[in-house]
Amino acid sequence: MITLTENAVAAVRTALSQASEPAAGLRIKVEGGGCAGLKYIMGLESLARDGDAVIEKEGVRVFVDLSSQPHVAGMTVDFVTSFEASGFVFDNPNALEKCACGKSFG
Repeated sequence: MITLTENAVAAVRTALSQASEPAAGLRIKVEGGGCAGLKYIMGLESLARDGDAVIEKEGVRVFVDLSSQPHVAGMTVDFVTSFEASGFVFDNPNALEKCACGKSFG
């Protein structure tokens, strides 16, 4: 469903190790909003919920709720570091359009 690059796995692993409360993985959710109509919401999660898809790579787990799954099927998540900014980058084949920030799609 979702592919995580090595950089994304390392970034999630770092976030999990530095979390103030125990976390089991990263949740990726799609909600209405943003410049292009849909936006990604990410956060640490303590456990999987009913209906979640659980993607695991090298011991890192990503949870995706049932309503978000069609929007992220086939997506690759990377983590990039540059002089201008650092953060997660989404390569989503389901996105018909993207906004300049890269966090919103339609």
